[in-house]
Amino acid sequence: MIHIGQLIERTLHDQGRSVTWFATQLCCTRPNVYKIFNKESIDTYLLWRISCILRHNFFRDLSEAVKTDLTSY
Repeated sequence: MIHIGQLIERTLHDQGRSVTWFATQLCCTRPNVYKIFNKESIDTYLLWRISCILRHNFFRDLSEAVKTDLTSY
């Protein structure tokens, strides 16, 4: 299972972007961004917004994880 918050945090840092930049783009505070990083799951609308902001398809990452999990059963 993917920890979506950790994946978002890693993607943000891989892109060389700051938490402050991300918070501004999301129209929220830095503490709220850190709360997102700690979430194992996330609302789909928020994930869509984050995907657009970071230009990264997190839904594809989740889909690939599901495929992998299904083949292990």
